[in-house]
Amino acid sequence: MSIHDAIATPDGKRRYVRTLFATIADRYDLITVLLSYGRDRAWKQRLVRLAAPSPGARALDLATGTGDIAFALHQLGGQVVGLDLTRRMIELAVAKASTRGPAFLVGDMQALPFPSGSFDLVTTGYGLRNVPDLPGAIDEILRVLRPGGQAVALDFNRPSNGLVRAAYLAYLTIVGSALGWILHRDPDTYRYIPASIRRYPGAAAVASLMETRGFVGVRYYRVLGGFMAIHQGRKA
Repeated sequence: MSIHDAIATPDGKRRYVRTLFATIADRYDLITVLLSYGRDRAWKQRLVRLAAPSPGARALDLATGTGDIAFALHQLGGQVVGLDLTRRMIELAVAKASTRGPAFLVGDMQALPFPSGSFDLVTTGYGLRNVPDLPGAIDEILRVLRPGGQAVALDFNRPSNGLVRAAYLAYLTIVGSALGWILHRDPDTYRYIPASIRRYPGAAAVASLMETRGFVGVRYYRVLGGFMAIHQGRKA
């Protein structure tokens, strides 16, 4: 079965993503550096600056991976929980943490194990594009925010220009295939990224969806010339 067929339905994508991230967890930090030419950390720091949590703010970082954003929020004085679907990711994040660092747990961002209004801030890096049900995930983020709380999300964009999009996806396919073979002996491993972008609505559509689901003051910032984007919105 092709990647495109495997992620064509919510259930199929859910199974595929679970298996994929369990496979790549131990190489996750390396691959984010390689695919971004070392810019990944700067993009995440920009997200954190936009979030600007006040000391003591209750923050939830979704799809936390090995915890980069969660640790950055914690350094600014946030009371941070990092959540990820992949147990190995959480094990790696916990191994990095001090006894006074963020708390980490395994969980699904489409069924968050927190009461409504629990957080002042919800962040995610590369999370929205990977969920099987994007509107449902946005609803959950909104639910766990307190009134006035904000969400900030970094992800790949889907360029609206057809020629630019085709070149971008071709590049990611070629580079992803090479890295998949080198790191896992499977060229399909990172072909998921361009496949997921093809099905992603793009930055403007995600901003519109956030507004439709109830966020206010929604805006997005172009990153890397628009190939990436950071979304920001708050709960009324």
